[in-house]
Order: sequence, then C-alpha cells, then structure tokens
Amino acid sequence: MDLFKQRIEQLRRELNEHNHRYYVLNAPTISDQEYDRLLRELEELERDYPQYADPLSPTQRVGSDITKGFEQVNHERPMMSLANSYSIEEVQDFLRRATDALGVARCDIVGELKYDGTSISITYDNGRMTRAVTRGDGTRGDDVTANVKTIRSVPLILPAGGHWPEHFEVRGEILLPWESFERLNRERDEQEEPLFANPRNAAAGTLKLQNSAEVARRGLDAVFYFLLGDNLPFATHHESIDALKRWGFKTGMVSRLDDIDHIADFIAHWDVERKHLPVATDGLVFKVDNLRQQLNLGSTAKSPRWAIAYKFAPERECTLLKSVSFEVGRTGVITPVANLEPVLLSGTIVKRASLHNADIIKQLDIHEGDHVYVEKGGEIIPKIVGVDLKQRLDGALPVRFVTHCPVCGTPLQRVEGEAAWVCPNRWRCGPQIVGRIEHFVSRHAMNIDGVGAEVAAQLHAAGLVNDPADLYRLSVSQLVALDRWQQRSAQRLMQGLEQSRGVPFARVLFALSIPNVGETTARQLASIVHDIDSLMSMTADQLATIPDVGPIIANSIVDFFAEPANRLLVERLRQAGLQMSLTESETAGRTDRLAGKKIVISGTFSRHSREEYKAMIEQHGGKNVSSISGATSMVLAGENMGPAKLEKARRLGVEIINEDTFLSLISE
Repeated sequence: MDLFKQRIEQLRRELNEHNHRYYVLNAPTISDQEYDRLLRELEELERDYPQYADPLSPTQRVGSDITKGFEQVNHERPMMSLANSYSIEEVQDFLRRATDALGVARCDIVGELKYDGTSISITYDNGRMTRAVTRGDGTRGDDVTANVKTIRSVPLILPAGGHWPEHFEVRGEILLPWESFERLNRERDEQEEPLFANPRNAAAGTLKLQNSAEVARRGLDAVFYFLLGDNLPFATHHESIDALKRWGFKTGMVSRLDDIDHIADFIAHWDVERKHLPVATDGLVFKVDNLRQQLNLGSTAKSPRWAIAYKFAPERECTLLKSVSFEVGRTGVITPVANLEPVLLSGTIVKRASLHNADIIKQLDIHEGDHVYVEKGGEIIPKIVGVDLKQRLDGALPVRFVTHCPVCGTPLQRVEGEAAWVCPNRWRCGPQIVGRIEHFVSRHAMNIDGVGAEVAAQLHAAGLVNDPADLYRLSVSQLVALDRWQQRSAQRLMQGLEQSRGVPFARVLFALSIPNVGETTARQLASIVHDIDSLMSMTADQLATIPDVGPIIANSIVDFFAEPANRLLVERLRQAGLQMSLTESETAGRTDRLAGKKIVISGTFSRHSREEYKAMIEQHGGKNVSSISGATSMVLAGENMGPAKLEKARRLGVEIINEDTFLSLISE
C-alpha cells in the first residue's frame, strides 16, 4: 500500500479515537495542541493526495459554507412518539396494561433519561454513516447528513472488530448543551437577533441551517437510545444499548427496575439530579426490556405500547424570599424584584426574579419571609409562580407595594390604564437621572466610550453630572480626582465626548429619552421634520400625520417639550455643539431611490457602521425593518450575518446585497 495512503488512514483512525475519547467518554488522552497538530497533518496530506479523499474523514467535521437544500426521505420504520404520563399512578397503569397484554405476572422494565432536544435517525452501512434524517412527520423527514457529520460525538466510521450489523439504524436526540446555548444567545443578542427560548428550539433550528460550517461552530451534541435492524443478535433493549457503547456511540444510562417502588425511587432521584446535567432533560422513559415482548405488544397508530414517557413538571424550585426591593427605571417606573436565597434552576443560579408590578404581588399574596416557587419563563427569565403556604411564618405581614419612591421619597403616581406606578420626580430622582445618562451615552445613541452604569452613577453621586448636558462640562482634572480614574481613562472620555459632537441629529433625538420614541421613530422624525426647533413647535395632530407616529407617540413628544427643563436641556446640548438638525449634506442628498423598500441590516461592516447604514436607508426613502418576511425588499449583509436570517432570506427569495452593492445603488 502507498505509504501516504497508510499514513492518511492511520491519522483518521487516531483522530476518530481521540474524538470518541474527548466527546463521548470525556476522557481525552492527548492535549488540544497535539490533536490540532494531527488534524493539520491529515488536512495537508488530503490536500496533496486528493485521490484518497473520504467524505467521512475527521477533517470534514468543520462543515461547508454551502449546504444543499434538504431532501425529504422516507423512514425505513416510522418514528413514533411516546405516550406521556405525569404521575407514578399513570406509570403503574402502563405496567398493568403491558403485563395483561402479555399474559405474564411481571415483565422487566428499564428506565432512561428523556433528553430535551430534536430527534434524529442515522443509518449505517458496513460501519459507515450513510444518512441522517430528522423525525419530520414520523413517516418522512429531512436529510440533514451534512449537518450531523459536524457533530463530534456522532461516529462517522465505526471501530474495526466491533461486530456491528452490515446495515442498521440508530435513533437519538440532537442536543445543545447549556454552555453552548448561553454562548449562542449572547452572540445573538450582540447581533440584535431574537434569543432562543430554550436549548431544544436552538438545537432544532441549528440542525436545519443551510450552512453546515455554522452548525459545526455552535457545538451540538448527540445521545442515542434506540437500535433498529433486522435479525439483531440481542434479546433485550439494555443489551443493544451496551452494544452501541462498544461501537462508539454516546448513550444515556439504562437502569433495570424491578418494581413500581424502584421506578418511584428512579423518578425521585432524577427529578433532583437532572438539574446538574450539562444538557436539558424534560422527563424519563420507561420501556419493556425484552425485545420479543416489545414486538408482541406492538403499537397504536401513534405510539408503541411497550414504552411510556414520564414528564417532569416544569422545573420549579422552592426557595426563601429574603426581601423585595423596588427599583426605579430610567422612565420612573417602579419594578418590584424578589431577592432570593440562591437556587439552581435550568442549569443556572437564580438569585433575583421580577415581580413585575403591584397587581402581581397582590395576586400571588406574597408575605415577608415566604418560601416561594420559582420557574423560568421560556426557560430563560426567572419568575415567581406561587407561595408555599405551609412554610409561612406566624404573623408574617403581606408584602406591600411602596407608596413613595424608594430613592427620593416622592409619592408615586399610577399610570392611567396600566399596572405601572411611576415616580414623577423626573429631575431629582437619582436612578432616573443615572438611567437617562446611561441611555444618552449608549452605543445606539451618542456612543460615548468610557461611561457605563457604574461610571454614570459615580459621576452623579459626585455631583458632577445631573443631566446629559453636564457631561460636556467635565474636565480631566475633575475625573482623575475620583476613585479608579487615571489620566488615560479620563482622556478617553474627553475624546468620546468630542467625537459625539458629530453624531447625527436622529441619534441625538433618540438620546434625549423622550418617552415612546425609540431609535426607529427618532430616525423617522429626523428625516421628516429635519430640526429640533420645528419638532418642538409641532402640535400632537401635526405629529400624528407622520408615518409610524400615532397619537400616543405624538402626545409623548408634545408633553416632553412642554416641560421647561427639557427645553433647557436641548439648549445646553446645542451650546455644547451637538447636532440639532440634519446637515446640509443629509438634506441635499435625500432621494427616493429606496422609496417603498423595506430593508434588513445584518452582520458587521467595514466601510460604515450599522447606524450610518440605517440613516442612509432612510435618507434615500427606504425603511429599516428588523426581521425578514415575505414583505422584505432586500437584506444588506455584512460579515458574520446571522445564519438564521441568511437561511430565511434565501428560503423566501429575498435579495441579499453587500455594502459595496448598496453604496453603488444609492449613488446611481
């Protein structure tokens, strides 16, 4: 045999073994650097000797930038769903039905974890993976082989001497571990994309991406729990799972359970221990272990009679309510927050949970020192869902919503038609002042580097900044006299303030914190009205005629500028050199080249910022939209465009252009 071919095959065997040890056994025997060295050597050899290419080589796990559309494939055997149970009594009924149907006094039962991901069926021929198909409707699914190949816990080639059947099918669950899920949502937040509600949705969405390189990057995992094939040499389910382990598959544990008492203990154990797992689970599965008995029991039209799922109640923990604090937001709204004894919930430590408003507190009937039940809404946001009345202390007083601002002491006012209470002391209430400063310097407003929440609070506490205009009166000497400030950080803030004087009028308008005027509305107002003086003189009826500005926003604007302190703020910012109107180039350069077009911006850009591109779109008559739909005209795509948006745009046939094409389009 050719020496180079021998080396290529040796490297593939070694790398497959190291993949198995790292991703399945969690017991690596070489360092990451050594693994990367072997992989690079294999990549170079495969590049130099393409005649020895293999689509299942370890080098192919990185995926491709382009994946073909998914082909619909019939399952060899239907992928049925399991019947659900929610109590030990329902599991006992399942056991009784099984033994009655089999005509036996008892049958062996096994218990497994029910992983919360997306189902997959993978076919192997002669020890090589040949096809991976989603569950679909149970009869047909999507061929996602290219994407599944990137999952490193899925064996591509089975180890020699494993005595596996020539042809078989293995079924399991594709998962996104908690760690990968949290990283992915952080990235999506930075890209201004909607967050995934839970790892299950994230895994399902990832598996259907058209870009398998992105699938590889996200870090999916897989666990297998079912082996199918003709004439399999096993008498029981647990023997087949043991075989899968020997062949290199990552499987869940299978526990043999003697009777209903052992099943109850199994449920109680995993209801606690599952919270410490690195992946999401939502229940257990109980199966008749004997494969011949499974065959005799058969199936209904929807589910097998030899298995049942036990679903855990939504993950909920009872913990001590240490206190309720009332926090003041930028607009003065008071939000009650439950401060809790730390508790592990859905893979994260929860210490605080919003109580939303006074009506929720009254509805829950929360008392001081209560033990409260906490769940995660959408498995992301902690919420209080109830109280354990059995643990309530004698004489405990109900939690009362504050009547005065917890910071400045001003009597609160109820917002008409809403559940919210607000502090009306807008100009002297510390958290509101700090919140407006923090908003003013934020990335989508004035984008002033060096001022975050802590710095804003520090500058206000020191008496240096009571409104955004005070920022432009700061000096280096004032800053370096404060704790943790150095000459360099002070100079950086000065530079940021100087650069902000060139920020376009639309962003200045957004930075003012006018109630109900968001970033998009501010740009629309600027494009129609052109300057702050005209805006301040308009009536509510006049404002309401502007597209996307209704009566609520119009009245908010009129009320804002009716306040003398706000008009004074505008004048002081004008004196500081901020842009209070569109520039001549902005007004002179206005066209209708993008009139009627709805444009989505996604990714990062090299020639202009996202905010500048948004301004250009509106300058030329277009409209910025955040999500892709059939009504979207085009997508302006930069580097690292969100893969979900890319896939949706392609599926809907929406035009995708880069920044060079866009700039040419508006300059024609």
